[in-house]
Amino acid sequence: MNRNDVLRLLAGVVTLAGVSLGWFISPWFYLLAAFAAVNQIQSAFTKWCPAMWVLDKLGLR
Repeated sequence: MNRNDVLRLLAGVVTLAGVSLGWFISPWFYLLAAFAAVNQIQSAFTKWCPAMWVLDKLGLR
């Protein structure tokens, strides 16, 4: 898997986790899904995502 595939996987997992935890545990976890969505939207405009920096540090190219 390349870096973009891992980034999409990470975004999906965080969104699904936020929605699932919000449904089963506490509605406050919906903020996690909202954070993932806002991060995806801002990265579409700025071409910068904090997770890319982390993935670069992990050695994914």
